[in-house]
Amino acid sequence: MARKSNSRRAKPKKVTRRGKKKISALTIAKVEYVDYKDTDMLRKFVSERAKIKARRLSGNDAGQQRSVARAVKNAREMALIPYTNRVTTQRREHRGDDRAPRADGPPPRPTAPPPGSAGDTDFETVDEMAANEVVDSIADDNGSNEVPEPVPAGGDQ
Repeated sequence: MARKSNSRRAKPKKVTRRGKKKISALTIAKVEYVDYKDTDMLRKFVSERAKIKARRLSGNDAGQQRSVARAVKNAREMALIPYTNRVTTQRREHRGDDRAPRADGPPPRPTAPPPGSAGDTDFETVDEMAANEVVDSIADDNGSNEVPEPVPAGGDQ
């Protein structure tokens, strides 16, 4: 079943005013052929970030815009005009009042072990425990700390 639109609920259309139509620099200069080597003229159709300007900004008609775009692309390929221009902006120095100023120097070192590490042991005591295990394995039943003779590796002797 088709819906009928209620004229009372329909939104009124915005009336947008367009400015005066721009006249192309090509028509003003009476240029018939857009040459890729004429970089001064091509820069009129390229923004400060090296993008090709739209037709509504440059005032070109469709044919002129195609020829300008082709000439700009050829000039870029021949390195007569850049592909991009870097625009640097200054960073703001002012910060909000809710932030404290940064401290100079390296960040502080952590005093505690990271969470999830082995219980109450410190980093230093882990090394000591490993050394004690080696000494305990060497000691025999009498408590003497004699170093056992190395057993040659390999076959029967």
